[in-house]
Amino acid sequence: MDSVMQADEEAIDRLVERAKAGDPDAFGGLFDHYHGPVYRFIASRVSRPSDAEDLAQLVFVKALEALPRYEARGVPFGGWLFKLARNVVIDHIRARREHTTLDDVVERPLDEDGPDELAALRQELDGVARALRSLTPEQREAISLRFFAGLSAREAAEAMGKQEGTVRGLQFRAIAALRRELGIDDPADALPRVSGTTR
Repeated sequence: MDSVMQADEEAIDRLVERAKAGDPDAFGGLFDHYHGPVYRFIASRVSRPSDAEDLAQLVFVKALEALPRYEARGVPFGGWLFKLARNVVIDHIRARREHTTLDDVVERPLDEDGPDELAALRQELDGVARALRSLTPEQREAISLRFFAGLSAREAAEAMGKQEGTVRGLQFRAIAALRRELGIDDPADALPRVSGTTR
């Protein structure tokens, strides 16, 4: 697993270097790799999908503008990019005075479900929303970055401006709190499975 992660990081580092040198295809590769996670993270923090789309685009515009000044210095590119995303969301919230929390996201019904499915889903989501409200803001942010955006602990730590061990601790305590609130014995059942979140 570590060798796969190392290979991924090395491939990203090569794309970053090429993008810094002005290669538009390399920046396109970075966009393709990170757009989905950036969008999911932003969508978990704002109420309108159209805002999330616009803000995700803004993150990449800012990244393109700032890329010539980016220096790795042991910081993964994904962590740097998500710090930009976090700042864009904060600016948006300050400007709009709105903030959709993770519990607001889980309260959104799925249009394609019928009335019975929606009623059952509503009951489950009410429990998840209550559990999420039991978390601290930092725990919610760590969960959002790790499970909604699919970041590694290292990338989430960079985005939050914290040590990797601190983020792992926040995640561990958040999952334990969710397990208690939801009455779940297996910690793997407390959150949706997202590929790449065990890093």
